Amino acid sequence: MIASIIFQVVQFYIWLIIAYVLMSWFPISGVFLEIHRVLSSIVEPYLNIFRRIIPPMGALDISPIVAILVLQVLTQIIAQVLRF
Repeated sequence: MIASIIFQVVQFYIWLIIAYVLMSWFPISGVFLEIHRVLSSIVEPYLNIFRRIIPPMGALDISPIVAILVLQVLTQIIAQVLRF
């Protein structure tokens, strides 16, 4: 049960990262700008950890990909530990 809750929370956070990244590709205004600001305040602290390790390569920032992979690996490890 705990593993299921952790999995759901992590999946939701991954979708927030994806939404944030997709929104960053397009010019935004109005209500979408506010949504982007909220997503930024939620997602940026986590992504910045990886940006310090993996700097952007020109216009390409792969830190969200690495961040999502780390979340998925940690979720699998936690699931294995909780299942004993």
